[in-house]
Amino acid sequence: MAAQTLNSSMQPTDVYGGDEVSAIVLDPGYSSVRAGFAGEDAPKSFVNSHYGATPDGRLIFGDDAIHNPQANLEIRNPMSKEGIVEDWDTATSLWEYAITSRLTSFKQADPRHNGLNDDNKDLEMEMEAVEEGEKALEEHPLLMTETAWNSVKNRERSIEIAMESWGCPAFWLARNCVMAAFGSGKATALVVDVGASTASVIGIHDGLILKKSVQRSNLGGNWLSSQLRSLFASQDPKVELIPHYMIASKTPVDAGAPAQAIYRKYEKEPTESFRALEEERVLTEFKESVVQVWSGPGRLNSMNATGSNNLDYARSQPGRVFEFPDGANQMWGVERLTVAEGMWDEKAALPVPNEQPGTKMTIPEMVKASISAVDMDLRAHLLQNIVVTGGTTLVNGFTDRLNNELTAMYPGARIKIQAAGLTAERRFGSWIGGSILGSLGTFHQMWISKAEYQEFGAGVVEKRCK
Repeated sequence: MAAQTLNSSMQPTDVYGGDEVSAIVLDPGYSSVRAGFAGEDAPKSFVNSHYGATPDGRLIFGDDAIHNPQANLEIRNPMSKEGIVEDWDTATSLWEYAITSRLTSFKQADPRHNGLNDDNKDLEMEMEAVEEGEKALEEHPLLMTETAWNSVKNRERSIEIAMESWGCPAFWLARNCVMAAFGSGKATALVVDVGASTASVIGIHDGLILKKSVQRSNLGGNWLSSQLRSLFASQDPKVELIPHYMIASKTPVDAGAPAQAIYRKYEKEPTESFRALEEERVLTEFKESVVQVWSGPGRLNSMNATGSNNLDYARSQPGRVFEFPDGANQMWGVERLTVAEGMWDEKAALPVPNEQPGTKMTIPEMVKASISAVDMDLRAHLLQNIVVTGGTTLVNGFTDRLNNELTAMYPGARIKIQAAGLTAERRFGSWIGGSILGSLGTFHQMWISKAEYQEFGAGVVEKRCK
């Protein structure tokens, strides 16, 4: 009699192999949390890291809910500006929401809260019995990413949550810069990652971080937003930043003319933190459609080869029009280049209130410091494998400028920059690397299994995940 093949329910569960693994990849950041199944080309779940907290202690997650103007809704973020978790309880709930709202059927919609069940007594008993018995990820190994500067305590905390709270059968913690390199098909690379809160340059050799090469600064998307606020404040007349939720209706006006809009009236104005979040959405739109990096060669404020000033040449280029939510619109010329110039030339940064000028490392300076910190033999190899990732690198002209700056800095070296053309690949670079890694057959022996965690405790993550 032929041997009967094992179906998935009969197969041993302590071995991870073949196509049976439906690993989940979780890539949390300051602006968003990306989650999806390993082997797919983009994360199915994309959730804003900001969340709403109501006065009665309820937490509200997801874009649909947090952009709803409610009185007393405070907007917060569980991550610090360095991209490290500060509020673990909320971060756990946020990540669980990111995973369960789109990926797994666990606790998808709790019938107690949808208002359809009036007599809840029996249901409460049933739901509690179910919840005690099942955990969020009992069938899914979890691959999670972290920053290169994450603390040991935080690393141990993440495996505790995965194993204890979510009941994962296996876990792995990967560095997001290494994953970004893997996503570009490289094991050795210099990863230039510019996200929302931080910009970092990190050398990677054979899938391991070169610790001395880690350079970071806060020249990310949020810094660019603060430059835009400085620009709007210095315009004459001053540009008012009115978010969408405050506009009831608007009348089209000519460029430069004052806005003619009817504003919404609220009994109780939404909170300051809510307004800041909504203003950030308008600034993001402005960054995506108007802001551009002077692509070089040379700095924006310097002379070019013909002896004329780059700034004069930039002024002769066509501008771009942007319409604000209240209908006010104007042409942005050379200003759209000056806001991003501080990333490359610290003297060109616009002054921001409560901030010391000239204290940040620019992107070329970070690359130089990172390359100088590694072994001589590796430098040429890293310069030929520069991987650009992170949402803020999608600002127009970023990679051209990086190429020009590095060519001027290392005149004899061969410089090769790899920057994905697709928006999604650049924004989700580290998630895609994790998706590739988690779906490799050869990676299945690497997972930290539940048995191993129970034997060695949370410290196993520090030994295994280098």
